Amino acid sequence: MIFSRIPLLLTFLHVASAEQPSAPSPISAPLRELPWSKGRGSINFLHTTDTHGWHGGHLKEAQYSADWGDYISFAHHLRQRADEDGSDLLLIDTGDRVDGNGLYDASDPKGKYTFDVFKEQKIDVITSGNHELYLANSSIREYDEVVPDFRDSYIASNLDIYSPKSGKLEPFAPRYRKFTTKNSGIRILAFGFLFNFHGNANNTVVQSVQETIKEKWFQDAIREKDVDLFLVAGHVPVRDSEESDLIYKAIRNAKWDTPIVFFGGHTHIRDYRKWEKKAWGLESGRYMETLGFLSINGLSSGKRRLDATTAKSPVYRRMYIDNNLFSLHHHSGTNHSSFPTEMGKNVSEKIEKARKKMNLDEAFGCAPQDYWLNRAPYPANDSFLSLLDTHILPDTFTAALQKPSIVISNSGAIRFDIFKGPFTIDSTFLVSPFTSGFRAIRNVPYGAASQVLQYLNNQGQILLEDLVALSVDPTMYKLDDLTPPLPPVGLHTLERVTVAGHKAFAPRLIGRSESEQILLVNGDKDAPALPGYTTRDDAGSDGDDTIHQEIQFYDVPNCIAANIHFSPSSNKPLVSEEHAELRSRQGGTVHLAEGTKPETVDLVYNVFVQDWVLLALQYLGHDYGKEATEEVLEGQTMTDIISGWVRDNWACEGEK
Repeated sequence: MIFSRIPLLLTFLHVASAEQPSAPSPISAPLRELPWSKGRGSINFLHTTDTHGWHGGHLKEAQYSADWGDYISFAHHLRQRADEDGSDLLLIDTGDRVDGNGLYDASDPKGKYTFDVFKEQKIDVITSGNHELYLANSSIREYDEVVPDFRDSYIASNLDIYSPKSGKLEPFAPRYRKFTTKNSGIRILAFGFLFNFHGNANNTVVQSVQETIKEKWFQDAIREKDVDLFLVAGHVPVRDSEESDLIYKAIRNAKWDTPIVFFGGHTHIRDYRKWEKKAWGLESGRYMETLGFLSINGLSSGKRRLDATTAKSPVYRRMYIDNNLFSLHHHSGTNHSSFPTEMGKNVSEKIEKARKKMNLDEAFGCAPQDYWLNRAPYPANDSFLSLLDTHILPDTFTAALQKPSIVISNSGAIRFDIFKGPFTIDSTFLVSPFTSGFRAIRNVPYGAASQVLQYLNNQGQILLEDLVALSVDPTMYKLDDLTPPLPPVGLHTLERVTVAGHKAFAPRLIGRSESEQILLVNGDKDAPALPGYTTRDDAGSDGDDTIHQEIQFYDVPNCIAANIHFSPSSNKPLVSEEHAELRSRQGGTVHLAEGTKPETVDLVYNVFVQDWVLLALQYLGHDYGKEATEEVLEGQTMTDIISGWVRDNWACEGEK
């Protein structure tokens, strides 16, 4: 049966609530039907990626409030459905399960509770992301705990580790997996790749995809007989990715007609890419907001051989499921009472107990309004980055530094929005989970220091990408790493435009999709439209399971800066006149008046941007090595700085 794409309007409201007691109840909204495939030759997939510790769900966003226990229950019901109709269901996870939520980051050691929670879900193919590898301790815990939990399902095609026991370099996990599905007998050959990552700790080795696909084991694997489907999972974008294209071409050089399916990650977006009619790839967002769904109908298999003269191309379909109980109940054909499974409830209880043990709901203060990372223009009164460089950085560093200084941070140090209301221990890890502190280069000539921000933002006499190209090792610089992840929609179908003077993203396609028109004809035209992701990909604009009111996303700079101990008469703003006026209006440190400039300043920056800062200074004629830098703020991280500032400046109602 092929399910209708005509949306269903859910008419009940606040009947169900998420498993975490403090999570908001989801709100009903127009839903599209799950494109489930049933019968022989049919396979269905659920995909998660870039969950970054959000296994407790979103406790301030009703649309994404289901937790990992709910996902376990959801998968259970879909597996039952597959068993009943003769199809198969496989679960895929493509990495970055760590860094970004108190449930993972607040424990000692990190991940103390999340590993036990995560392993309760049966996953058929799982890979590492780059965040599992930044720190040696993280990769060792992944290798010692997660890999054994998932045994043959964990695949590491281009990742090795120096064994904690033997000290010898060995594969992180099996290079590939060949298996046959339970019901349809579809024979799958699966790989698990990581993009060409260079920021890993020195106890792991990431081999480039270019070199990996030349190896004998890979060339032999893609030529194996009796393969009905190649499955390429990995922490690799599905679009604009040299790595994915190389893997696709290598498989096609060996097997010109065997269907291929890719599951990607890393860019935090919803996306669906078509290579050709028998090769598609899905990317499923971020932060447990999205459960990606993909189905394929019409595959050949060991139980169902298709005659070459009558066989048709397999049909691929996708959906991005908003992770809340209204969506999960509907797509699983359950309700409030029939949905929870025993295992799902147990996992939700584990999450609740872990959150209580770590006091994640304890508040430092209360935000007076929402502050957006890229849902507000920069600069603006509701921009998180403006809050950072007009208040948080100046207030923090004015007391810590003794002379005129420029403090720089990349905007990618901020990962999420601040919502009005309590700013909790959990919130600190949501907005900035990274452990790197700040360093300084003392007595840098002002003329050079004042230009660094411009170069980092691609606004200097030479663009940052040109500087990188001139460096000794251009591969160590990945410019996208400076900024926050892009808005979680298929950005290849968006274009950068100017909205009220600000750079923003807008769809190239104008007007309602066919399914949205059907909604207005057959549904309630006054039904609430929730703000949410509106994805346009290679299959069209009907992939989101919930029909959303579109959100506007804005471009943000690579880096921001604050001037410290600059008097009004001696300061030249490092930012636009508009932003300088905003800072002055809000009591910040930048003023428009110009006068004498300091001869030298201390250039302070968060450690993540050190290589870029040194590169820009080198181009400007000042060659500082890393040995010329020193720690400031006694190693405090951005997480520490933000939580301390909130505690000192945002009292909750009723507090003095």
